[in-house]
Amino acid sequence: MLPQRPRIVFVHGSVMGGRPTWSGQRGLAERFEIEIVERPGFPPHADVERVDFEEHAALLAAGLPAGVHLVGHSYGGLISLLAAAVVPGRVRSLTVIEPPTTGIAAGNPAADTFTREGIDWWQTGPTDDPEAFLRGFLTYVGSDYVPPTPLSDQLAQGARTLIVERGPWEAEIPFEELAAAPFPTLVVSGAHHAAFDAVCDVLVARLGAEHLVLPGYGHTVQQHPEFNERLAAFVLRAEAQAVG
Repeated sequence: MLPQRPRIVFVHGSVMGGRPTWSGQRGLAERFEIEIVERPGFPPHADVERVDFEEHAALLAAGLPAGVHLVGHSYGGLISLLAAAVVPGRVRSLTVIEPPTTGIAAGNPAADTFTREGIDWWQTGPTDDPEAFLRGFLTYVGSDYVPPTPLSDQLAQGARTLIVERGPWEAEIPFEELAAAPFPTLVVSGAHHAAFDAVCDVLVARLGAEHLVLPGYGHTVQQHPEFNERLAAFVLRAEAQAVG
C-alpha cells in the first residue's frame, strides 16, 4: 500500500527563492508532504559571497531524508541532479525543469551561444549594479519578465546572489551514476529557448528519462496549468514502483 503522503522536496533556481518559485505548487500539499528548500543567499538567509552549485548540492544531499521525490527548477535542477547522484538510495524520483547545464550540449549552436554570452555577461556586465545586471540577465535567458523599479528587497537580494553564482555551464553531470540509479527521472521543458531544448534532449537521451514539454510559460514551466497534475502522476508512479 502506498504511503498516504509521499514527500516532495522542491529546489529553486536563480534570483527567486523557494516560496515565490513554487507558489503554484502549494495545492499539492493536499496530497503530498511538501518541503520547499530556501538555498543560502536567498530570504530568509543573509547574502553570501559565492554560490557554487557543487557546494549547494552537497548541502542538499546531506539534508535529504530517505524516500523523497526531488524537483529542481533551473539552477536548482542542476543542484538536484548532482545531489541525487550523491545519495541515490534516498531518492524515489527526480524531476528537473530546464537546468542551464549547457556544457553537456557543447557543439549545439544555441547551447554554445548561451555559454559564451553567459561567460561574457558575468565578466563584463554591471556587477556593481544588481538591478542592471538582473535586467540584462533576463534578456540573456529570453525572459519577458520586467522587474519593478526599484527592485523589491527580495528581488534585490536575488540579483546580488545571481552576480556571485558560479556559471552552470561549468557543471559536469555524473551521467553514469544517474543512469544507474534506481529512481526514474522526468525532464521538463517549455519549448521556448533552443539552448534549454538542447540541454533537455541530452538529459533525456543519456538518462533514459521521461520528457514532458509544456509550452507557453517560458522558463517558468511550473506555472503551466498542467504541471501539477503531470508531476503528481509521475511521483505516484515512482512511489508505487519504489514501495511495490
